[in-house]
Amino acid sequence: MTAAAAERALELLEVDARGLDRLDREILRAVCEKFDGGPVGLSTLAIAVGEEPDTIEDVYEPYLLTEGLLKRTPRGRAATPAAFAHLGLKPRTTSGPALF
Repeated sequence: MTAAAAERALELLEVDARGLDRLDREILRAVCEKFDGGPVGLSTLAIAVGEEPDTIEDVYEPYLLTEGLLKRTPRGRAATPAAFAHLGLKPRTTSGPALF
């Protein structure tokens, strides 16, 4: 197999240069965009991306954690600055007044 053939196969599988597939990116995008970077609970995240919580936790999350794109907090999953950068997004800053 040549490098070009391998690159084409990864392209067909929608795997990017960092090794993330479509659902990896969808999970990160949900945390970053829908939930302002998190934290977000596993069940809520699973509903947002249309995947089973166990699948996210057992299949997708370990790689995202290892790559430093996602972190677990006591309140749920949160995106890291590296996740925003990988997706080409800017982290939202809280510039408004605090509610409490």
